[in-house]
Amino acid sequence: MKRTFLTRLTGVLLLACSAQISPVLAQQATYNFSPVNQYDINLTAAYWNPIIAYVSEKSGVKLNLKIGRTSADTTSYVLAKEVEFVFSNHLFSPDREKLGWKVFGRRNTPPLQGQIVVPADSPITELAQLKGQEVSFAGPEAFIVYKVPYANLLSKNIDVKVVFAGNQNAAFAQLFAGKVVASGGNSQLVDGYTRREGKKFRVLWSSESYQDLALMVASKVPEGDARRVAAAFVEMYSDPKGRDILHQASKEVGLPNDAYFVAASAADYASYKRFYQSAPVALH
Repeated sequence: MKRTFLTRLTGVLLLACSAQISPVLAQQATYNFSPVNQYDINLTAAYWNPIIAYVSEKSGVKLNLKIGRTSADTTSYVLAKEVEFVFSNHLFSPDREKLGWKVFGRRNTPPLQGQIVVPADSPITELAQLKGQEVSFAGPEAFIVYKVPYANLLSKNIDVKVVFAGNQNAAFAQLFAGKVVASGGNSQLVDGYTRREGKKFRVLWSSESYQDLALMVASKVPEGDARRVAAAFVEMYSDPKGRDILHQASKEVGLPNDAYFVAASAADYASYKRFYQSAPVALH
């Protein structure tokens, strides 16, 4: 009789403990998501917050936006392993490929070209005129808007005074304020700035094409969570609610309405890897 009572009591206690811990077990997974600062902080948040709120709801995997003051600050969080999901093109150098990040998606936009631009009414019409002049770039981590155009300048022995502005918007603001004579950029952000601000550029040089930035997941994220997040991004455009969010977010930053997310793999970023085969080690 005593043994039966103890057995029943133990069962009741186990049920009680299970009832207490089940809300914790049921709590959704939470991860940090860090997109490269292509715009200033406010505009970056205006674009990404509605998107990650939707993805979190659809996937059941909570994503928190984590961005720094500059694109280099944001990438420092990634390298410090404080982030599990990214929208970035800063992780394709030989050393960073060893970190194990996996590409699962990208934005369905035209390929990007790195560019060197001046205001449309600038007296500068060719790259050689930039020698010894101040040229703005988003930051030292920026692949298409700094590393690609700066590597081209180095290859032509055009020595410029590099000015890091922190993000592409700030670099363009310096350009049109007359603080620098030219700026690095990419074709998408140049067009977007023209749409938003009405400023016109003259393109002095354009690079080969590169895919838009990659959606990537850290190797430490469980496969199930990674798969659910990837599906939510890729299927967003087929859902009327998701499509409306994408349209409004794209409008905020000057992207076309159909700038949605599609599945992708590392093979889509072969041109990035080719760049590092010949780029100066200082730009790795």
